[in-house]
Amino acid sequence: MIPHAAVVRPPATVLAVGATGSIGRLVVAEAIRQGYQVRALVRDAAKARRVLPPQAELVVGEVTQASSVQVAVKGVDAIVFTLGARNAKEVDYGGVRNVLAALGQSKPRIALMTAIGVTKRVDARLGVLEGHDWKRRSERLVRASGCRYTIVRPGWFDYNEADQHRLVLLQGDTRRASDPSDGVVARQQIAEILVRSLSTAAAECRTVELVAEQGPPTQDFEALFASTQADSPGSLDAVLDKSNMPLADEPGWIKDDLAAQLAGLVGPGM
Repeated sequence: MIPHAAVVRPPATVLAVGATGSIGRLVVAEAIRQGYQVRALVRDAAKARRVLPPQAELVVGEVTQASSVQVAVKGVDAIVFTLGARNAKEVDYGGVRNVLAALGQSKPRIALMTAIGVTKRVDARLGVLEGHDWKRRSERLVRASGCRYTIVRPGWFDYNEADQHRLVLLQGDTRRASDPSDGVVARQQIAEILVRSLSTAAAECRTVELVAEQGPPTQDFEALFASTQADSPGSLDAVLDKSNMPLADEPGWIKDDLAAQLAGLVGPGM
């Protein structure tokens, strides 16, 4: 990996992508609380001003349009992605791709939120899980980017019991029921760990599933991440994940996007 932005600490500038979503707005507030300068990439400034803290700098842009994110990424030290949309190809994947392409040779610290069970491709009830595949492809882009990163795959949002505050990190993406039995975690806890990962050395180049169990709130994030394995250098996939999405079977333009990231270039359009 290129040795840029291994960790970033306040008052560094953090760009929130997906800033007005249910977790993104918590990320903005949490980053401000921790002392970061926060820039929020938003589609609608008026709406964003209603839901985001006044300390946040707003930059209007659309993640599905590569040209509109150039201003947002300029000079940032870290990026937190909390994208999530029905059109996962254009937003969850395309948004990550466009932001990374806009960085050029800059290598900020990255925290990317995807989902627990993301390596599950087909479900007996739900059919083909295309959204999972697009999120997984966004993970591959981040690993190929040369940026130091943490990828967090949270469990089901806000299904916690009142005493479930202790954060637990898993690897291998083995919980695949596609329901809350896979694990639960509060939105606020997701926001906290995404922001904490930026300044946690042990979180570097980790891919983890995140759930909450019975117990008090986690305080030592270095110790939490130190219990996990780093992704293998040069690998496009997470350590311990099943190898069930062969790169050879991917569309040509997906391979081109990955090649562009690996080469440090701005890739072609989708």
